[in-house]
Amino acid sequence: MKRVLISIVILLLLGGNVVLAQKERVEYLPNFDKKQLHFGYYLGLNNKSFKIDLNDSSLALNSGTDNLVSIEESLGFNVGLVVDYKLNNNINLRFEPGLSSNTKTLTFNNPNIPDTEKDRIREVPGTYLRMPLLLKFSTNRLDNMRAFVIGGVSYDFNFSSNQDNIDDNFQGQFRMKKNNFMYEVGVGVDLYLYFFKFSPSIRGIFAINNEIVPDNNAASPWTLPIDYFGTRGVFINFTFE
Repeated sequence: MKRVLISIVILLLLGGNVVLAQKERVEYLPNFDKKQLHFGYYLGLNNKSFKIDLNDSSLALNSGTDNLVSIEESLGFNVGLVVDYKLNNNINLRFEPGLSSNTKTLTFNNPNIPDTEKDRIREVPGTYLRMPLLLKFSTNRLDNMRAFVIGGVSYDFNFSSNQDNIDDNFQGQFRMKKNNFMYEVGVGVDLYLYFFKFSPSIRGIFAINNEIVPDNNAASPWTLPIDYFGTRGVFINFTFE
């Protein structure tokens, strides 16, 4: 992920230097921002994890470890569409429905859980239908570049959810909710090219609601110590409009 971020920064710097180095600056797509409504698509990568808050139960306090749950992250992908509506010269309302997929591995370190792989390890796949509604605030255009910040909220449906499964962690099933809400914030730059506008951006994604489904047994050593369990992630999107 660090290598990807460094590559993007280098790409943006090189692109900016090329634009500034032009003796005769050519403005591409001069009428692009006059459109009231336009469409596009995006591709990207994500690195998701979870924010975990423990409650004040005696199980959490007396567990003998400060790290009851370890998270192994992995890279995932994003793909989706863009519907952009111009509110004024510097503010756009955007709808960016798409898919996001990623898998995490949880290791439960609670000493009250049997010390076997089938009891301590949980694979948590996550394929989400994301429906973000965002506001994009852009600077004035400088030649063929325009910086922006973006933010908003999203409804996320988890296709990988096993919320309705009657089995729980006692049968090896870690359950998460189907319907979730996120907020996201990010920064990026619009690069006006000859045929299209290319917009790389980096965004933070944060769950609002608690995504975990408690085990059927209220004294479960897997879910009792957890007060909040929500997605946190970094998304890198490459948008073409």
